[in-house]
Amino acid sequence: MTGETGLTPLHRLMADDLEQVNATIVQRMQSDVPLIPQLAGHIVAAGGKRLRPLLTLATARMCGHTGSRHIGLAASVEFIHTATLLHDDVVDESQLRRGLDTANSLWGNQASVLVGDFLFSRAFQLMVADGSLDVLRILSDASAVIAEGEVNQLLTANDTETDEGDYLDVITAKTAALFAAAARVGAVVAERPRAEEKALERFGRGLGIAFQLVDDVLDYSAEAEKLGKRVGDDFREGKITLPVVHAFARGDERERAFWRRCLEELDQREGDMAHAMELLHRHGALDAGIARAESYARDAREAISGFADGPIKDALLEALRFSTARAY
Repeated sequence: MTGETGLTPLHRLMADDLEQVNATIVQRMQSDVPLIPQLAGHIVAAGGKRLRPLLTLATARMCGHTGSRHIGLAASVEFIHTATLLHDDVVDESQLRRGLDTANSLWGNQASVLVGDFLFSRAFQLMVADGSLDVLRILSDASAVIAEGEVNQLLTANDTETDEGDYLDVITAKTAALFAAAARVGAVVAERPRAEEKALERFGRGLGIAFQLVDDVLDYSAEAEKLGKRVGDDFREGKITLPVVHAFARGDERERAFWRRCLEELDQREGDMAHAMELLHRHGALDAGIARAESYARDAREAISGFADGPIKDALLEALRFSTARAY
């Protein structure tokens, strides 16, 4: 693994399994209704890191699973994730995702929501095919928590009074719940003790939160462009993320009025983005976000410290390091 960084070691070690997952995804998104595979194929082909299904594949293998149950379950995890992306883009009225037109901008909101529902259904079919009530419980519970997180985010959208606890509640539900479930399922299929399940769940949750917190920081960082992200999307949409929460709490009344105008009223003018970034730097809000992410990453690292050393554990730890290193 010498010289390999980021998600490369995980992708290399799981390449054969991931190829089977991708084949399962292509097979399961087929339908006699032509629009379904067309729209679903658009968002699946848009790529992404496949980090969530990789967690299921890697934890299963690290725990000694030698069968193929983890393939269908990793595909199920990716279907849940893809369905939530389709729904998120409708709710956020997003026009671009990873530099490409969103499904809702091409086919409309109704088709995107309904195909998202189709992918959720496919995910549950794969869970049922696996036959484990434990797996079904873990992934269905995660799906319910994600939906709660999405509704909670809707209720707190554009609200500058959102505090750190409120925001962490949202991302723990909306983002980290699926990371946690994806990692835990690996131990379930390997029939490992409950303590190992919980340890991997903790690892996945910490990784998911750290990953999202760094995404929040990257929205206000030139580093985003290097990673294929568009700087300022969260600001333009009026999203209240952790850097904003910190800057708002530490700012004076004039600064708070600026945040209210830009994020609550969405009254944004030329130069506002630059001023927002200046305020975030002035109050150390980006550094605070990174520090918070690193604290969750440390907890995740501690969570899998008891597992035997080996290439897969090393790759998971490198993925964890990458989750925060992207900010630099």
